[in-house]
Amino acid sequence: MTALKNMSVHTVFVGVHLLSAVLTLIPSAGAGKPCILGYRALCSFSPISTAILLGLAVLHLVLHLKQTAGAAAGSHPVAGTGTQTEA
Repeated sequence: MTALKNMSVHTVFVGVHLLSAVLTLIPSAGAGKPCILGYRALCSFSPISTAILLGLAVLHLVLHLKQTAGAAAGSHPVAGTGTQTEA
């Protein structure tokens, strides 16, 4: 339970985006039209949507790493100023 409390919002979004990226590539017989790769997938826009979702996952990972690096350094951003102060 403690691990869930320590989980960042960015970490959750990384997981959601990665899972969604994998799901877009799954074949589906009920799909309306084939994707660019030539088969009927859950998402007919699949290779492009997969790349977009992977890009979003990387973005949230970078933001998470910046946030944890700032917290480890003992500084925090001052709202609205774009600068950091020592704690």
